[in-house]
Amino acid sequence: MNQERRRGKYTLEFKQEAVRQVKAGRVAAVVAKTLGMPRASLTNWVRADARGELGTSAGGKPVPVVTPEQSEIARLRAELARVKMERDIAKKAAAYFAQDVLQSTPGSSR
Repeated sequence: MNQERRRGKYTLEFKQEAVRQVKAGRVAAVVAKTLGMPRASLTNWVRADARGELGTSAGGKPVPVVTPEQSEIARLRAELARVKMERDIAKKAAAYFAQDVLQSTPGSSR
């Protein structure tokens, strides 16, 4: 299978929010999965932030300024991904407990 992978382009605010979540104690792999991005990219951003280089490009030039609208979109996408993950967990928990209740109901054939 030779599938082409496209490089993701992320705004500075998106990167900073992802790094902030890791610094707040969330596991990098979980944050990356929630945001739908490679874990390696996130860990690279965390290291770059620790060196004070997160806001610069590979050539050392400042990253282009992002509009407030783009920043809001990035924040909302991250929040949507988190809420979807929480919803999926809640669905699975509800199904598990519903199955448990049905099995312990008198007259059930199990």
